[in-house]
This record gives sequence, C-alpha cells and structure tokens, in this order.
Amino acid sequence: MKQQGVVKQDLVVAARALAIEKLKGLLRGNGRPFIEHADGVAAIVEKELGLSKQVVAAVYLHEASRKNPDMLPEIIQTYGEEIAHMVTGLNKISTINPRDTRLQPENYRKLIVSYSTDPTVILIKLADRLEIMHNLTTCFSANDQMKKATETLMLYVPLAHQLGLYHTKSRLEDLSFKVLQPEDYRLVVNSLKASEREQNAMMQRFSALLEKALKEAGICYELKSRTKAVYSIWRKMQAQQLAVEEVYDILGIRFIIDAEPEKEKDLCWQVYSIVTQIYEPIPERMRDWITVPKESGYESLHITVKTPEGKVVEVQIRSRRMDVMAEYGVAAHWAYKGVRNEQVLQSWLSGIRKRLQEPDKAEEGMGEPVVFTPNEIYVFTPAGDLRRLPSGATVLDFAFEIHSNLGIRCTGGRINGKMSQMRDALQTGDTVEVFTSKNQKPSKDWLGYVVSGKARSKIRQTLREEEGVRVAEGREMLERRLKNWKMEALPEEYAQLLKHYKMKQLNDFYAAIANENIPLQEIKKTLIQFKEEKQEKTVPDPALLDRPVMPPTHMDDYLIIDDSFGRIGFKLAKCCNPVVGDKVFGFVSVKDGIKIHRMSCPNAERLITQYPYRIQKVKWRESAASAIFQTTIKFMAYEEIGLMQAVSDTVNMLSLNLRSFRFSGRHGKISGILQIAVNSNKQVDLLLFHLRKIKGMVKVSRE
Repeated sequence: MKQQGVVKQDLVVAARALAIEKLKGLLRGNGRPFIEHADGVAAIVEKELGLSKQVVAAVYLHEASRKNPDMLPEIIQTYGEEIAHMVTGLNKISTINPRDTRLQPENYRKLIVSYSTDPTVILIKLADRLEIMHNLTTCFSANDQMKKATETLMLYVPLAHQLGLYHTKSRLEDLSFKVLQPEDYRLVVNSLKASEREQNAMMQRFSALLEKALKEAGICYELKSRTKAVYSIWRKMQAQQLAVEEVYDILGIRFIIDAEPEKEKDLCWQVYSIVTQIYEPIPERMRDWITVPKESGYESLHITVKTPEGKVVEVQIRSRRMDVMAEYGVAAHWAYKGVRNEQVLQSWLSGIRKRLQEPDKAEEGMGEPVVFTPNEIYVFTPAGDLRRLPSGATVLDFAFEIHSNLGIRCTGGRINGKMSQMRDALQTGDTVEVFTSKNQKPSKDWLGYVVSGKARSKIRQTLREEEGVRVAEGREMLERRLKNWKMEALPEEYAQLLKHYKMKQLNDFYAAIANENIPLQEIKKTLIQFKEEKQEKTVPDPALLDRPVMPPTHMDDYLIIDDSFGRIGFKLAKCCNPVVGDKVFGFVSVKDGIKIHRMSCPNAERLITQYPYRIQKVKWRESAASAIFQTTIKFMAYEEIGLMQAVSDTVNMLSLNLRSFRFSGRHGKISGILQIAVNSNKQVDLLLFHLRKIKGMVKVSRE
C-alpha cells in the first residue's frame, strides 16, 4: 500500500531523513545535534504510546517544517493530508509562548486543545514535553528551566491526567518539581532513600504471605512494588501538614493478573478477598474502579491495609490489560500485543476528543479540566498576553476586551502584521494590534461589528451618554432662542411639536435640534402657527367666566388647588391620593387635564425625568382644608387577640370616617388595608402614630 508516493513501511525512514536534512547544523543547548530531540520524541510516541508509523513520521516532519513553513504543500504531496494535518497542529502549538503561564493556565490549555483537531497532536505534544523535561538541565538556561517546568506543571500535567496517561503525568510532575522546588524535592527523595532498605524488607515480608496464598489458589500474576511519586507525596504533605513518614500509601504493591477478558474482574475480586483475609483493611480507603471505571478508562481495585507492625500499605489489583491502560493510556493497549487495528485506534481517538470537549471531575491538585468550546477563539496581544473571545469576534471586540477606552477610540488594527479594519473577524492564534484616535466616537453601526456582550454593552452605554450630551445641548439651544424671540412653549405645544416631527420622546426632539436636523427658525414658524390656530379656535365658556382660578400664564406660575376637584381641569391622582398639606406637583395628561401627584408618589421620578415639559407647579389653597380626601393605610402585624378592635377604636378615637377595611392572615401575621376619609395630611400622620403603638403592630405606612 502506498501513501502519496511513499511506501507506508518507509514513512518513518523517509521522514527522518528529511528532518536530518532540514535540521542540519542545528544544535541543542547541550551541543548535540537537534535531531536527537526528534528521535527521543519518536521513541516515546512509538514505544510508550504505541501509536502508528504515520504519527511517528509526523514527529519528524513537524521538526523539519518548524523553520520551513513553505514545506506544507510538499508534505501533503508526499505523505498525505492526514500527516500534514498533524504537522500543522503541532506547528501551531509550537508558536505558543506564554509570557506567564500562571496567569491564564486554563485558557492556554484550551488553546492547545483548539489547535489539536486531531487528538494524536496532543499525544505527540505530551511526548515532546516529556523528552524536553528529561533533558531540561543540560539543554536550557536556568531561567528557561523555570519557565519550561512551570508550563509543564500548569499546562501539560492536567492534559496528561485527563487523557489517562498517569505514568506520563507522574514523570512530568516529578521532573517539574525537581526544578521548581529543588530543596523540597531533595527532602522527599532523601527521606525515601534513608528508609529504602527497611521498606524493602517490610515489603518482602508483606508480600510473602500473599504470594503463597495466590499460588495455592492457582492465580497467575506478576507482583510489582512501587513507591509513590515524589511530587504526589509532597502534595499530600502540604495538604495534610504531614511529615514524609506520616504519609499514607507511600508504599504499595501491585498484583497484575494474567486473565482472559471475561474472567479478569472475577479474578481481581478473588485476589481482593485473599488480601483482606490476611491483612486488616481500611474500609474508607477502598476504591472500586473496576465496577465503574474512571472517565479516562482507568480500571483498578485499590485497597489500603495495615500490617502487624502497624505500617500502612496500598494494594492495587488489576489485569494485564488494565495495567497497560493505567500506565500509558489507552493507546498502549494496542502496543501490548502488537495489535494494529486502525479502526479500533480511531475509535479510541474519538473518545479522547470527546473527553477533551466535555467536563470531567478534576482530582485534587489538577485544577479545572480542559473544556474546549468550539464557540470560542484565543488570540494574542503584541506583548504575548492571551485573550479568550467568542467565535466570530472582530478587531473591535478585541479592543473592548483589552480596555473599554481602547474600544471606544478604535479605528482599526493589524492582524498578524497585516492592516485590517475593525470589523474584520479573528481566528484562534492571531496576534492583534489595535489602532486608536482621540477623535474617534462610536456610532450605531458599531453594534453590527461586534459579537461579545462586553463590547455591545459598552457601545450602547457610550451612545446613551453621547445622546444625553446632545439632548442637553439641544434643549439649551431651544430655550435660549425662545428667550430671544420672547416666546414660550406650553406643555401642549411641546406635544404638538413631537407629533408634527413624528417623534415619541422629547429627548429625540432636543437631539435633532443639536444635530441640526431640525432648524430652529422652522420651529419658530411652527410654534407661531400653533398659537394662531389655538387663538382662532378658543371660544370663552360663559359658565367659567366668574371662576376665581385661572390657568397659569408662565411655567414658573403656581396652579392653586382648592376644593373644586375635577371641575376646573385638574384631578387628584389615584396612584398616591394626595391630601392637603402634602408636597405635590401637577402633571399635564392627555385626556384628564392636570393630575395632582404627591412628590413621594411611586411614579413621581419617572414623570418628572421623562416629561419635564409637562410638569406644573401647584399649591394648596387654604380653603381646600375643608375638602374631604381619601387615603389608604397599609399595615402588617402579628396575630394578637383584639388587634382588629384596637385598629377600629383608633380610627374612631380620631373621629375619622373608615370607608373600608380589608385584611388577610398567613403564617401568624396579618396584613390589612384601610381606606380613610381625612381633611389633611396632619390627620394622616396622627393616625399612623397611634396605629404604630398598637400591640403586635410590625409596620404601618401610607400607600
């Protein structure tokens, strides 16, 4: 079978030869040829992860093409699109150079996953990082060692954990720990070495009885002893404030059982039974990942037991298949028996992709799992900072993501060194530079250039603020001209102007004046026309000629309120029921003339703010004190014997007319509403004072 001109069996040989040619003269930090790095990565990919020759070839081609980006067409032609796809993903990941990994580790992990449209890319990258960490101290400066170790711990260890590559994860952790905290690393290692002989002797005594029992039961197995990983021990020491010798499960043995797939679980449980019969188990530390495997596919029985000497030992029980899976991830299963079933391998790779895209419960110390969302992109600032944006985000979105003031002044930008408009869409991995101008201002069109909520919100806010400035300018312009013309515009005339210019809000009218969309001279002519038409249509009503109250002739005049409610063009608003003595204002309504509201009315702020041109100053006439007003009192009280009678007695004591009384009870409390006829707010205040003194009363207020 040929693969685009190269025999499949010769893929690796041909790819390595090309890499040697392209990397000729390039040396590592230790002075050795750079091809040794590619050889080391290829060995891990093939021997430990058990991946195919195509994947091994991709390792060499990636290294060959990193400095030669024009090679991609040649790779496609010679090696095929599948390998070229892996190489492209690896090349993209190699461009990631976090300025400080600790600031945004989750975003950087997501960026790595987003570049890995083929899951094997992540596996190759983990192998690449493992090879680097093994040669860290000989190939890199002290500063680079710290940076690489931090990147490994923050980015690649969590990825290895989520993929089930636990052996790789532990090695990466220990190698990073050795560089980042050498004193703590030496403390743990030296403590383990000091007790190594004693531990080995104890483990031999511990396993001797178990080996005898398993042999008698006819179970074929391999016994491995292990010491817990250095970084894992130190992390547990920190979490539980323990010394090295106090950490549980430092020592452990593993029974690896040879069994057919249909019998492996039964045999594991049989071994479990033998172990717990000989040694005392600690039930709360039992972990059954055979019945319900981990999301990553990990299967094993873990039990912790006590020896007669009081030592604690962890025992892991698993089949040969489970052990290979646990050590090297699912890929190693096909290396185990030399099986190269591509269909099965692709099924496994699909499973990896699914796990990378779905949340997985993170274990202690692993941080948040990688959850790759296709609706996100990751782009860089010129300084190398990584920013996450919604898919489809533009240069303008990016500007607002950096800073609101940068977005407001944005005029365009540069994407990967090329000039761009602010509406141009971004792709994952882009490096974006923003251009600004102090004279730039947002427009409504900008809302069509952005997709992020932050950008939309800030644009709308800025537009509202700008509109407020224009409204104030327009209002000032009109008032100044009216004064010069020695004219005034009455509330009803403002309403006519809005209708004439087909506008709903007075603010729109003022803004149009400021923007010079409505000439002021035209407004003057329109107002004169309105006044002339009104004068022609106005016919005096004989029935009202002797009325003492006249409508105001100027906005600064007060409308005097007496007891003639509803008969001379004003009414008391039912929403707040004003009474004599309340601070009030008049509102010119469309149908009901002027309505009188209390200044404390729930609607007052809205009416005064939105319709200032319809507000009328009003005063109470002294004679209005003889009028009868209705007011509403609400109260809440605890259920007390005689409460209702006490309320009624209070109203009668003040000689007030109780027009209605409603109440309801719930959960030991009573809510009531009183409708009272009063002459002034003084009577209302007196009633509130006495009601609040009643036993059990919680709250009394005027509606």
